[in-house]
Amino acid sequence: MKITYTNYLKVDELLELQQLKSDPAEHDETLFIIIHQTYELWFKQIIHEFGKLNSEMQNGNTWTSVKTMRRILTIMKTLVSQVDILETMTPLEFNSFRKFLGQSSGFQSLQFRMIEILCGLRFPLMLEAHKDEPDHISELQHYMNQPTIWESFCEYLSQKGYQVTAERENEKGLIFNTTEENQKVLIEVMKNDPEVALLSELLVDFDEGLQEWRYRHVKMVQRTIGAKKGTGGSEGVAYLQRTLNQHIFPDLWEIRSEF
Repeated sequence: MKITYTNYLKVDELLELQQLKSDPAEHDETLFIIIHQTYELWFKQIIHEFGKLNSEMQNGNTWTSVKTMRRILTIMKTLVSQVDILETMTPLEFNSFRKFLGQSSGFQSLQFRMIEILCGLRFPLMLEAHKDEPDHISELQHYMNQPTIWESFCEYLSQKGYQVTAERENEKGLIFNTTEENQKVLIEVMKNDPEVALLSELLVDFDEGLQEWRYRHVKMVQRTIGAKKGTGGSEGVAYLQRTLNQHIFPDLWEIRSEF
């Protein structure tokens, strides 16, 4: 078969994936589905890029790590900007089809959980939200055994001659505790090693970008459903607010007051 734009990208199949549940069909459900399907595609790409980033850092490669991080950061900006599109839908327009969503919830996004896991986050909801899907549980547990971004960064620092640790100690929330020893090394890096410092700052950029996406998501949900429970019986805004200001590279934040 001749390769064309349509069959290479499977455009026909792609355009059949927006299957509305509302009856009669509500206009804004199409937007809701497309936005969230697009999120999942970008989540897939971030996970793909994380794989390369981990490999490059573990091998001590600065510039390919920097290039990969810059791509990830650009994707994060795209994720944030998509909230603007979703916010063109009013609360009344969302509620016109919300009842048809059943028990589905954004909490059930397997790929976003994978991203959080690779960032070093651990909490019961990660597995609880997928308790009825054994294959999902297995995938999440697989990712929990993979190197996190912080572990790979510490391996990168070791490749550059710096002595740091990344022991998994805290199994509630973030699995890494901050250490003064690591912070002393990071301060030395920031003052004396511009290339390594650049990569360090890009990690902080990602941490900040993830928080920006969480914040925009919280405010979007808040303006759409207020304090009501989320779809699927989730806590909605109350849970999302607890995820704010949760740094995934806390040692890199702790050293800010030392300069």
